[in-house]
Amino acid sequence: MRIKTDLPRAVRIIENTWIPMPDGARLAARIWLPDDAEKNPVPAILEYLPYRKDDGTILRDTPQHAYFAGHGYAAIRVDMRGSGDSDGLLLDEYLVQEQDDALAALAWIAAQPWCTGAVGIIGISWGGFNGLQIAARRPPELKAIITICSTDDRYNDDCHYMGGCVLGSDMLAWASTMLAYNARPPDPLFVGPRWRAMWLERMEQTPPFAEAWLSHQRRDAFWKHGSVCEDYSAITCPVYAVGGWADPYAGTVLRLLERLSCPRKGLIGPWEHNYPEWGTPGPAIGFLQECLRWWDHWLKGLKTGIMDEPLLRTWMQESVPPDPSCASRPGHWVADPCWPSPNLASRPYYLGDGTLDRSPGPERRLEISGSQRCGSDAGVWCPSGSVAELPDDQRCDDGLSLAFTSAPASETCEILGFPEAVLELACDRPWGLIAVRLCDVAPDGASALVSWGLLNLTHRAGHEEPAPLTPGERLSVRVPLNAVAHALLPGHRWRLAVSPTYWPHAWPSPEPVALSLFAGAPRKSESAGSRLELPVRAPAPLLDAALAPFGPPETAAPLPIEVLRPGGRERTMRHDAVTGLHELVHGADHGRIRQIDTGLEHEDRFTNTYSIVKGHPLSAQTRCDHEINMARGAWSIRIVTSSTLRADATAFYLTNVLEAYEGPVRAFARTWRRAIPRDMV
Repeated sequence: MRIKTDLPRAVRIIENTWIPMPDGARLAARIWLPDDAEKNPVPAILEYLPYRKDDGTILRDTPQHAYFAGHGYAAIRVDMRGSGDSDGLLLDEYLVQEQDDALAALAWIAAQPWCTGAVGIIGISWGGFNGLQIAARRPPELKAIITICSTDDRYNDDCHYMGGCVLGSDMLAWASTMLAYNARPPDPLFVGPRWRAMWLERMEQTPPFAEAWLSHQRRDAFWKHGSVCEDYSAITCPVYAVGGWADPYAGTVLRLLERLSCPRKGLIGPWEHNYPEWGTPGPAIGFLQECLRWWDHWLKGLKTGIMDEPLLRTWMQESVPPDPSCASRPGHWVADPCWPSPNLASRPYYLGDGTLDRSPGPERRLEISGSQRCGSDAGVWCPSGSVAELPDDQRCDDGLSLAFTSAPASETCEILGFPEAVLELACDRPWGLIAVRLCDVAPDGASALVSWGLLNLTHRAGHEEPAPLTPGERLSVRVPLNAVAHALLPGHRWRLAVSPTYWPHAWPSPEPVALSLFAGAPRKSESAGSRLELPVRAPAPLLDAALAPFGPPETAAPLPIEVLRPGGRERTMRHDAVTGLHELVHGADHGRIRQIDTGLEHEDRFTNTYSIVKGHPLSAQTRCDHEINMARGAWSIRIVTSSTLRADATAFYLTNVLEAYEGPVRAFARTWRRAIPRDMV
């Protein structure tokens, strides 16, 4: 990372200011300004998050927003209502109140003497989600957005559900994280003595988010709110959509390019859930320079050439040995002038007797009873640049699935977009799920995960009105896989693997399930048979070669800190051959740091434990433990949370525990318990 100390304009920071809301509440903001902005007003860039400007994202905010300010923009980082130093309560994700507050904040920013009246929004994850949602409200001050690692569909493309399956790996884990985050107090340095009353009110009145998420197991009005896919035409301002192939939200970029009608661009690199200037696996890019080209065009009216370039730029990943800590992905940038791309064509591969063939063979019926261990090597659902979070070698999971493997490729085959499996099957239970994985098998036998998808079979006709299966009845289903760009090299083989279990990503069916999969050409049917459909991209060397290279990553100077205690990571698996218990533990300790300027100390650590017993799907349990410590001088706060989720055949059982300490004294304690009926999951 190149640190820029010679920014074009001197920068000053307003550590905290208050943005008034129509109901009298105030939102806390930190502002980076060009030093002469009051005399020479500039456009503004808003980042609007619940993750706390004083400690949660300050290490990222400081170099990024100072960089924007040093290039002639006002950069404003706002704590959402109920978070950080802002007033009020944060009751859930993406509520109407969140959007209303953003509209008021945009109007306030545009009216400031240092602002030209033109405002953009940038954000990753939550900030990328609400950037799209706010754009759909069409505030007049908002001239363009950059949305990174975000979704247009809150039900089917976020951490709660996938294909109608409960995401056992992430729904509770993220809700538990927010339980701990929401319990942090405002900073007395900025809010004064009222910090304690605000803190206690937040802990008493903020519910565990998982209760609402698990209570809506279908795609109903709860999830449609905030899902911009309900009406893409509502967004009229220009959108730059950015993602990474190792991030679960990459497909959003492709859907936005296809369905928005406003000016738009798309960029997908090899990265995990992170800003591309910090992106891993590499190569990272000079993303802040790319942002400036976008902002200069849409907020300043300068000719940067960014809109003269191809609509979509993606990193075509090449075959690589499976490595959970992969630091860099070999590949090359490719360009497509529009999406769907004219360079794409669907290529079917038909399921045979363990084979993937270019034409269907005779029909055969294959059987599988799911192993609860299948899915152990899937990696983290939303990796964020940490150690050992990417998928490992898939050979163990392949052996626990019905696997179909192609002949070795004679030449490179590039795919770009959404693979899909079309399967003829029968299930012996009224409920069941199916997990489908696409792998790249190297000549030495190593199996690398390329893409995957889930489908709750009761959702086979849609996610709004699920229907039970008739045991033994044959049906045809389509299972979309996550978007991907991948180049299969000569000598490598495609593999499609199918299983009725995928723990911990998919919460298991209430009973062991046996699937019958019909491979080959069906008799006396118009169906083409079970197959894999790949979006094959024809080479476009002239278009690809015309892409200008990105510059190296660069930022402004980082926040001065002292590392008081280094952190670490844990990702372990344990299998007890006597009891059949299989346990996966994923944890992170972010260490303890002290901010030199304010003296604030902060540490944060969590452990997520996923356990299940062989042959017993009702033994599945997720436990998430979190601890946060904050201190400045004699002021000391400790937050401890524990969340668990288990189920029987008819209900989920959710428990959340919160304890908060002021110094050595316990200031707050509460336990929430909730039983939530299973709705065909």
